[in-house]
Amino acid sequence: MTINLGIIGVGRVGQLHANILTSRVPKARLLVIADIFAESAKSAAETYGIPDYTTDADELINSGELDAIVICSSTDTHVGYIVEAAEARKHVFCEKPIDHDLAAIDRALRAVDANGVKLQVGFNRRFDAGHARVKRAIENGEIGKPHTLSITSRDPAPPPIDYIKVSGGLMMDMMIHDFDLCRFLLGDVEEMYAMADVMVDPAIGQAGDVDTAKVMLRFENGAIGTIENSRQAVFGYDQRVEVFGSGGEARTGNVHPNQVTISDASSVRRDLIMHFFVERYFESYVAEMTAFVEAIDDDTDVPVNGYDGRAPVVMAMAGLRSLRENRPVKLSEFA
Repeated sequence: MTINLGIIGVGRVGQLHANILTSRVPKARLLVIADIFAESAKSAAETYGIPDYTTDADELINSGELDAIVICSSTDTHVGYIVEAAEARKHVFCEKPIDHDLAAIDRALRAVDANGVKLQVGFNRRFDAGHARVKRAIENGEIGKPHTLSITSRDPAPPPIDYIKVSGGLMMDMMIHDFDLCRFLLGDVEEMYAMADVMVDPAIGQAGDVDTAKVMLRFENGAIGTIENSRQAVFGYDQRVEVFGSGGEARTGNVHPNQVTISDASSVRRDLIMHFFVERYFESYVAEMTAFVEAIDDDTDVPVNGYDGRAPVVMAMAGLRSLRENRPVKLSEFA
């Protein structure tokens, strides 16, 4: 069956999903795209061969032709669109985070449950082939009982300061992906302790955020974890995961644009790693959207539901409280 979709928001991620839905997901048909800026919506529609565009998201949501809505607009609009789409009996894919406020998230989840629609949250890193293989190694007992986890995630350069100011901060905007990934690999977290500072750009500190952080985690199963984030790695998009256990280790490293190593009399070297998230994780975005469409078509559970989307927000809140109060924080402190 063909699944008819519409996208709200034509920023970088919205255009990424438009590209994928029109070229890589056979069961998907993208009928309309919406953005408050008419020229942006029109340009995206022309670029990706989308039949229609609009500046009115409400019109898109209430279109009788659509089966599902993909929400890629600013975070402060997510809950309103989720509720409206659920009440219109449309399935929803929403980019992370659902919101920065737990009460607002819970309102969205109640609407989804009450109307019997599916909600998938855009934590694409679960769908990366390397991360999925680490998960299978854990589940299959290939590394024994997991003891420790280490996630390193560093951007090649900080985002604009105007974005930093509305992002919710490094924990809510950047590390939230790693919070989801650690839950995907080892289950729920019991306690967290965070340290962070401004080491990349003083303007980030002036905006009330940090740009370098390390978080220690204790999982409910007893394993210990660390997550390290930086807003700047001069050599590219640094993405590494390691899980160490009683019987071995599972590790996934950085991805290079090619496998060539150059050796000469002065050095052994290779090209830099992939530079940013679109190239590094493109196939994972394809996989997550394919999974969403397949779940609608097969009427099965989505792989990253609204409650999975809520948990990393709780973790971000715990990390921020740990920073403020300089102490370990239990996730049970949050409703």
